Amino acid sequence: MARMQELYEKKGYPKDWIDKRMRGIAVCQGLTDEWKHRGASSSLEYAILTNEIMQGAFDLKVDAYKQVKGLERENLRDHMTDIELILTMLAEATTTKLHKDRGSKGRVPLTKDAQDGGAVAGRTRKDIETQTGTPVISPENFKVLEGGRTKRLKDTERSK
Repeated sequence: MARMQELYEKKGYPKDWIDKRMRGIAVCQGLTDEWKHRGASSSLEYAILTNEIMQGAFDLKVDAYKQVKGLERENLRDHMTDIELILTMLAEATTTKLHKDRGSKGRVPLTKDAQDGGAVAGRTRKDIETQTGTPVISPENFKVLEGGRTKRLKDTERSK
């Protein structure tokens, strides 16, 4: 974790974003530990469950979300805004809690929990969008570096 934090700092990510990203990594690790403990064993199963969470939270699967951000091979979470990271953490933490509370084991119950956990974050996202009048899902990313500092690439700059 310390090496990852140092890497983000060297790339020029803002400290408050790094703090959220580090917390998100911990939440995600807890979730994948639960999946392993509860019968998911392959990276394909993890990808399917992750897609269920993202679909519930953002109405997008991972690949479609990466397209919105103009990403190809980059890690989606490394290009999320603060609120996108927070909603992802909410979805994953809720999914982990559902697994524990429901005692879920196996593909079908884990998938149901992932859908339900994602839906909690999805409702929160929609409420934020209603309150602010702006979409949470943003094409902004951290692909452009200037002078050793990371600059978010906005949609208008990407289309040039």
